[in-house]
Amino acid sequence: MVVPEKGPDNLLLATWNLRAFGAVTPSWQARTSDSPKRDWRAVALIAAVIGCFDIVAVQEVRRDTTALAFLLDQLGPDWRVIISDVTEGDAGNDERLTFLYDTRRVQPSGLVGEIVLPAFAGTPAAQFSRTPYAAGFVRDGVDFILTTVHVVWGDKPGDRLPEVTAFARWMRDWADRKGEWNRNLFVLGDFNLDRLGDPLYDAFVSTGLWPPTVLNDVPRTIFDNDKDRHNYDQIAWFDHIARTAGDVTTRSLLENLTFTGRGGNVDFLPHVFPGLTKTQVSWRVSDHYPLWVEFDMGAGANRKSLRKPGSRLSAQDWSAVRSLLMETETPAPRP
Repeated sequence: MVVPEKGPDNLLLATWNLRAFGAVTPSWQARTSDSPKRDWRAVALIAAVIGCFDIVAVQEVRRDTTALAFLLDQLGPDWRVIISDVTEGDAGNDERLTFLYDTRRVQPSGLVGEIVLPAFAGTPAAQFSRTPYAAGFVRDGVDFILTTVHVVWGDKPGDRLPEVTAFARWMRDWADRKGEWNRNLFVLGDFNLDRLGDPLYDAFVSTGLWPPTVLNDVPRTIFDNDKDRHNYDQIAWFDHIARTAGDVTTRSLLENLTFTGRGGNVDFLPHVFPGLTKTQVSWRVSDHYPLWVEFDMGAGANRKSLRKPGSRLSAQDWSAVRSLLMETETPAPRP
């Protein structure tokens, strides 16, 4: 799907894992002997994609911000950045989490924070390898909060489960706290989810996070194919789930933001660095595609929800929701 043009009533959100986005070779064409392979030309191509959106959450920005500074220069004076510090330690991988935004379209609301898990029974909690980062934005009086994360890879999929589970639960708790600055919560980033319906995906959506089904079959990386496809990157928000006479319906908890049903990725491969292999392109642009969704902020947008969901879904509700997310039919309950 083609990314829509920016208009007076739409909001375009995106997430992009930019592989090892740190240093840059100060040349428009890196030589074979140069390191890194990412050069000014590559960053200019990245800027051309990012410029299509209003806000882009970026993962894998490194301690060295040379490439980021050149990217901002290419985006122009209307673009700004909100960026975290590096999460120290080997697991942090020298990475920062970043939001790039177009000031002609949105402004920061003033809220910025990192997710730190509280101690339990006096015992400190294991923290995220790369601390999730949240930032609030506002446009035309409508405020919303984006939280991005890059979940640890680990030696096996099970190593990611504690972080995915803790993140989903923390976001649910944030959404449910009364009197909290928690209007219009979004999560977006690289969650390293392998497949729809696997334990990692189930943990991600178990507290009510709703990834739009239009993104289900969208390739996440340039190496994905029909036999080897992943769902690493996600964009999601909370929905209210209701069951009536056996039917399951969902209602967005977003206020004054209506999902248009449009979303996808940006397949840059046919347009950049002809003649190079996918691996070579991955070190210049990225191994991930940008993932995006569109919202309507016009007169037809949702108004304030009348009630909030519970903190957890029942087993029956979860079975129905899981079927909706995967666009399958819910098995009839046993008598």
